[in-house]
Amino acid sequence: MIRVRFAPSPTGFLHVGNIRIALINWLFARQAGGRFLLRLDDTDEERGSAEFAAAIKEDLRWLGLEWDEFARQSERLARYDLALDKLKEMGRLYPCYETPQELEVKRKIQLSRKLPPLYDRAALALSDAQRAAFEAEGRAPHWRFRLDHQTERWDDLTRGPVHFDCASLSDPVLVRADGRLLYTLCSIVDDIELGVSHVLRGEDHVANTAVQLQIFRALDAAPPVFGHLALLTGAGGEGLSKRLGSLSIRSLRADGLEAMAINSLLARLGSAQPVRPCTTLDELVAGFDITAFGRAAAKFDPAELDHLNARILHDTPFAAVAERLAAMELGEIDEAAWRALRGNLVRLADIADLWRLVTGPVTPVIEDPEFIARAAELLPGEPWDEITWKSWTSAIKAVTGASGRALFRPLRLALTGLDHGPEMKYLLALIGPRRARARLAGKTI
Repeated sequence: MIRVRFAPSPTGFLHVGNIRIALINWLFARQAGGRFLLRLDDTDEERGSAEFAAAIKEDLRWLGLEWDEFARQSERLARYDLALDKLKEMGRLYPCYETPQELEVKRKIQLSRKLPPLYDRAALALSDAQRAAFEAEGRAPHWRFRLDHQTERWDDLTRGPVHFDCASLSDPVLVRADGRLLYTLCSIVDDIELGVSHVLRGEDHVANTAVQLQIFRALDAAPPVFGHLALLTGAGGEGLSKRLGSLSIRSLRADGLEAMAINSLLARLGSAQPVRPCTTLDELVAGFDITAFGRAAAKFDPAELDHLNARILHDTPFAAVAERLAAMELGEIDEAAWRALRGNLVRLADIADLWRLVTGPVTPVIEDPEFIARAAELLPGEPWDEITWKSWTSAIKAVTGASGRALFRPLRLALTGLDHGPEMKYLLALIGPRRARARLAGKTI
């Protein structure tokens, strides 16, 4: 069975880059009838918090990305210790006693000689006596995984054949001097023991994959299938890292964006498939194609998100928003009112201003009192419906000779106080005879 995972660290709020990866994993699993695992990589006690962990779950649920299984790395520490012991026994994990300052000096010397700043493996040459001396000084070692200096190759699900020379990498630190575990080992142990079959993540992890393939083998485990996706940039190709605070899912939600607008955009960014508005996740699942993602940067444009949001609202049935409208306490907005107003929405909250065109108070703008007075005389009798506007304006045209903008604009200004807005054939029926007559008479109502 296909099993994928989304493994955020609870050290901040999810942003569009995180959610794009979560969504692609979720769609991939759902399309294949597989399982989606949410795993909190929460071993960083200093930066992590229960607030961020709860927010991750809340944001995923708001987007509709329910998980089939849940795990926390903080509850699996004993499993990582067993893996560490095995790597130590094999001689693949070795202690290093350099301080951060000493490592920085080495790095600067290498750079000054125009050499790559790689760890020189000096710790491998230490004698037992030297290690004992360092520990007597109070130095606690950090632990590095000894890489085989060979080229790692894999068939990437999105990039095709990939190779990476591990001789160009430093031996990675798996355990800090204070005993804290780093992401690399914990993630691999979890992927092995939780049965992860496919790892879909950002292209910034390509070098990590080369390292992790060696650790998988050292732990006698078959690695999952990897797929690396191009990272998001801004609309102009600029990096998003400095702007992610304004692109958190929480901020987009607070700004009134629809969950399916976000899903619709992020599911296709970086893909050869065109972005289109989808009102359900089932639609996204049916059209998902992991092989359509390419190497070009995926550009996130907030204007495109706004456009999608509007299109989704324009197609949203009343039943899907009835509860949300009722919670806004604007009054009796029924299905007819929703159909009349939704075509002018960018955010659902915009309906408050549009609904005031119906309920008032509206201050009429009357530029030609004689024309408006004549129009008032020609108002048809009740009941009013969606054809009332056409019959009324046809009568006015026959009497006054006005047509086009000269006919419609003054009527809209008198009835709504604006020269733009929802279609009047819908709006007039909602305004109703009492308010319409009062506004045509110049009364604010």
